[in-house]
Amino acid sequence: MVRRAEPPDGGWGWMVVLSAFFQSALVFGVLRSFGVFFVEFVAAFEEQAARVSWIASIGIAVQQFGSPIGSALSTKLGPRPVVMTGGILAALGMLLASFATSLTHLYLSIGLLSGSGWALTFTPTLACLSRYFSQRRSLAMGLALTGVGISSFAFAPLFQWLINNYAWRGALLLVSALSLHLMACGALLRPLSLTEDAAVGGPGAQITSLLRHGPFLRYTAALTLINTGFFIPYVHLVAHLQDLGWDPLPAAFLLSVAAVSDLVGRVASGWLGDAVPGPVARLLMLWTTLTGVSLALFPVAQASSTLVVLAVAYGFTSGALTPVAFSVLPELVGTGRIYCGMGLVQMIESIGGLLGAPLSGYLRDVTGNYTASFVVAGAFLLAGSGVLITLPHFFSCISVSTSRPQDLVIEAPDTKIPLPKEEGLGED
Repeated sequence: MVRRAEPPDGGWGWMVVLSAFFQSALVFGVLRSFGVFFVEFVAAFEEQAARVSWIASIGIAVQQFGSPIGSALSTKLGPRPVVMTGGILAALGMLLASFATSLTHLYLSIGLLSGSGWALTFTPTLACLSRYFSQRRSLAMGLALTGVGISSFAFAPLFQWLINNYAWRGALLLVSALSLHLMACGALLRPLSLTEDAAVGGPGAQITSLLRHGPFLRYTAALTLINTGFFIPYVHLVAHLQDLGWDPLPAAFLLSVAAVSDLVGRVASGWLGDAVPGPVARLLMLWTTLTGVSLALFPVAQASSTLVVLAVAYGFTSGALTPVAFSVLPELVGTGRIYCGMGLVQMIESIGGLLGAPLSGYLRDVTGNYTASFVVAGAFLLAGSGVLITLPHFFSCISVSTSRPQDLVIEAPDTKIPLPKEEGLGED
């Protein structure tokens, strides 16, 4: 590999964007549309909503908790073989799920096995993309993550149609075939070597320095709170609408409406993240606050038109926060530590992904409706936006460097590389 001083901001990076586009569609597009299967699992296994909710929650948690493994393997082997292996595991989990005879089987197949495959694909791909871009990183992230919005628009009604025609077992077989295309996504990833890599130390030294880095820890806490409520509509909105008397297909179509708005929000936010002066964290706080408010208002809406407006608002703001959330991290830790940093963030925020949907299902079982579920989900996002205000340079009018870490000192064995004095540890 040719060692570069700075990310190329283009070139083969656009092929990495293409890979990340399809990869995000085949991971989180599937997860976001899994609410269609939720109703089928409740009926097929005659279980409570809280227990069925653990399927998606375990999958999300394993994907995030296993991200450091994918990051470490990508550092040693490169992202290409790691992502291709993840595609095989994700497809195998869906295949075995089609033969499930109990919820335990679904926990192990979709939650554990497919979740492990997603852990080996999502984080290494986005970390590889971050290393290819600097000045246009938010736009590249926005374009790559539009795959989630487009696939959510297509997958929700598609999965419902497959269930209607082939039952849920046949539908899972076809989802398995779709997931196998993650191997092609991995084949497009070409590792990039930057001059900064030689100075950051090994994975152990990087993780140690990150765990002592105040802004990084606060940012991770904020994302954990956001993650707790973020996925609730994609797990329980269809069931909530059916409680209001909606038919299954129109309820699934409302998820598609939110997905279209999500798509627009990702592109708009990616462009704004690079165009608007000041730290990207400020945009992240704005979108997180608006997402939390829209979630809390869902139980208030009864009319179909009001629910559509809320779905559009939620889709746009939740889509908008995603690309800037991944763009903030390189500003905090630098591109040389992006694999370890992103993997560590994903692992810690998995706590929110693990608890969010079951908590929502539990509140539904206790109260008899989803009012408390959506209000509590919105409160978690609002709490996360409050933590984001504490990040460095939040109120600054000058954009933060996208290739150098903020307030971070690296300590590798026999090596100590402090940053210039004006970027020292300070309060943190």
